[in-house]
Amino acid sequence: MDSQKEALQRIISTLANKNDEIQNFIDTLNHTLKGVQENSSNVLSELDEEFDSLYSILDEVKESMINSIKQEQARKSQELQSQLSQCNNALENSEELLEFAARSLDIKEPEEFSKAARQIKDRVTMASAFRLSLKPKVSDNMTHLMVDFSQERQILQTLKFLPVPKAPEIDPVECLVADNSVTVAWRMPEEDNKIDHFILEYRKTNFDGLPRVKDERCWEIIDNIKGTEYTLSGLKFDSKYMNFRVRACNKAVAGEYSDPVTLETKALNFSLDNSSSHLNLRVEDTCVEWDPTGGKGQESKIKGKENKGSGTPSPKRTSTGSRPPAVRGSRDRFTGESYTVLGDTAIESGQHYWEVKAQKDCKSYSVGVAYKTLGKFDQLGKTNTSWCIHVNNWLQNTFAAKHNNKVKALDVTVPERIGVFCDFDGGQLSFYDANSKQLLYSFKTKFTQPVLPGFMVWCGGLSLNTGMQVPSAVRTLQKSENGMTGSASSLNNITQ
Repeated sequence: MDSQKEALQRIISTLANKNDEIQNFIDTLNHTLKGVQENSSNVLSELDEEFDSLYSILDEVKESMINSIKQEQARKSQELQSQLSQCNNALENSEELLEFAARSLDIKEPEEFSKAARQIKDRVTMASAFRLSLKPKVSDNMTHLMVDFSQERQILQTLKFLPVPKAPEIDPVECLVADNSVTVAWRMPEEDNKIDHFILEYRKTNFDGLPRVKDERCWEIIDNIKGTEYTLSGLKFDSKYMNFRVRACNKAVAGEYSDPVTLETKALNFSLDNSSSHLNLRVEDTCVEWDPTGGKGQESKIKGKENKGSGTPSPKRTSTGSRPPAVRGSRDRFTGESYTVLGDTAIESGQHYWEVKAQKDCKSYSVGVAYKTLGKFDQLGKTNTSWCIHVNNWLQNTFAAKHNNKVKALDVTVPERIGVFCDFDGGQLSFYDANSKQLLYSFKTKFTQPVLPGFMVWCGGLSLNTGMQVPSAVRTLQKSENGMTGSASSLNNITQ
């Protein structure tokens, strides 16, 4: 029994010590909880002070950070409250067991005392007080949620108006004019990381040098260019030059324009000469169509007047009401079977290029050049003053080159569009597939007079594309072709 008392005494001593530890831990938890609350208040106060120094745009950020602190406070409080509850329950059970053990010491009956001692031992073994972790699961430290806005404040203090971007500099050497496209390149005089985009402006002009204010076209604008170059493609070069200028923009303001740069973009521009075209052709600038009824009403009236008092009929020489009459002293209108129309602009020098597209149902047409002296009854390719390629889709399909009434059949497919290259000074007239740039045929000659673009059409129509530069692919082919003897030797002719 003494030994049992000794054991029980040790248990009581252990319980008493554990109770003291639990109480101390409870005090620690209370202090930690109070510290979490106090420190959270301090952090919130400091946070308020920091946010008060900032503009209202930081309100959302502030609210988010407040929520984070409160969530951290709630999380730590919950952990500590849970531990506190567990410790209170353990302490209550331990005090109850301690009271029961103290009462058991007064039991006189050995058997009952032994029974009570065993119960106390079993309860001590299962007591939650001995399974508790007497270390706070969280600390009262909240410094990981404190803020320091000194850097942000410094940034805000340095805020100023965005500077106006400097004017870019267009580099004419880096600019490229080729294939009816213009690539404009520029640079900034100094690095500016605030640049958001560039604005390019251009306009066509016939004047070299700086843009003129009077009688000039309006500037065309291309906005939101992210790089320092831009390519304008698919242009019609119907003016000799183009002016360009560019300005840089940041998020708030656009800078000054660069010094304007003028690039040469001249190309051969011509229209069809309506005044001398055949009466059976309906002509509009760059389009010509076969018109079987053209001028017949007017023609009969003219014949009556011309044959009045005379038994000899006169050739058809006048025009319909839609066509201006031929000027006295000028070349007569094409007539008979010469269903021809010429361009209104003569080629006297240089290299030039234009394209022709036939209607799908066109029965017969010719494309080429001719001297101004081409007779009104002459057909393209049947005289020594004209050169052409001829397409015939009537009865049988033929594709041939013609000059001086000589014909050379071409063993190639008729393209959808025909490109015409005329090198007046070099004495060369070449025809190409306008899409693939495949060479169809080439004449070698010596032009002794200015030439005019010439077209013949029967039962169908043609449309022209002028204002075109000589394509780069054609220039390359010309270089290689000039080093070869042409297959067109049978038609080559040096006219006098």
